Amino acid sequence: MDKTGTITVGKPQVTDIISIGRISENEILRIAAGLEDSSEHPLALAVINEAKDKKITPAVAKNFTAISGKGVQALIDGKQAFIGNDRLSDDFNMTDDLKIKMTSLQAQAKTVVLVGYDGQIIALIGIQDAPKSSSKAAIRAMQKSGFHTVMLTGDNRLVAQAIADDIGIDEVIADVMPGDKAQHIRKLQEKGAVAFVGDGINDAPALSTATVGIAMGSGSDIAIESGGIVLVKNDLMDVVTSLVLARKTYSRILINLFWAFIYNVIGIPVAAGIFSALGFTLSPELAGLAMALSSITVVLSSLLLNYVRLPKSSETLIGNS
Repeated sequence: MDKTGTITVGKPQVTDIISIGRISENEILRIAAGLEDSSEHPLALAVINEAKDKKITPAVAKNFTAISGKGVQALIDGKQAFIGNDRLSDDFNMTDDLKIKMTSLQAQAKTVVLVGYDGQIIALIGIQDAPKSSSKAAIRAMQKSGFHTVMLTGDNRLVAQAIADDIGIDEVIADVMPGDKAQHIRKLQEKGAVAFVGDGINDAPALSTATVGIAMGSGSDIAIESGGIVLVKNDLMDVVTSLVLARKTYSRILINLFWAFIYNVIGIPVAAGIFSALGFTLSPELAGLAMALSSITVVLSSLLLNYVRLPKSSETLIGNS
């Protein structure tokens, strides 16, 4: 499963702004919002919304350049500014005190965004995206159904692990670059069939590569087109329902095939007269009736899927926890 928008609500909010030096929070937000102004990434929207709430006009940014897998940079007021994830710390000097503050935020399940200006890091912005109310119950239901749960995210390991520990996910694969999710899916497929749940543009290759791709209905158009199953509601409990229903359907198909096979193994020799020496024959009328009954039996067996006991609602599961 992807993290942002799948396990979490997908509406991150700015919780902390740690300024380095004497630059004010408002100035930091002005620069950060200017760099993120044209982005639709959930973390970028969190910064933009925070600036709007504080009535701060974003700075005018020019000459944008992407920093692959890390962030973006542009000119603001004639000087180079940048914003991105914690991988930017590899490119710029960070004091030990700043690293401790960054680690502290990440341990609280807060994604850290680095803001820089004129070649130096000027601030850390802590952004938190809380898990959905149904996520914990959904993960528990998946595990009870025999599924091994894995979080596959590009976020920092500390942040991802904190959320995974909170809702009970079995395994975490973090710090994954946008183009590498499909590769991790292939590795997991060496152990068995893999169902991947995602909603973002970066999830499209993983959705296509997985044995079963499940796209959240509120996700990007590319993700929805890549998914074999599209959920109408943005609720992980529907993932559980889909997986359980798929198992029950497959089981019912095998049962129907078994009875159809047994029926023909017995019925065809009888219709051919193999037991005529014993005085047992099957008239054409009875043979036709028997074939009709066999079809009706399969249809009635398939209709039993309407009575499959699906997992309880997330509210009920949480209430019983």
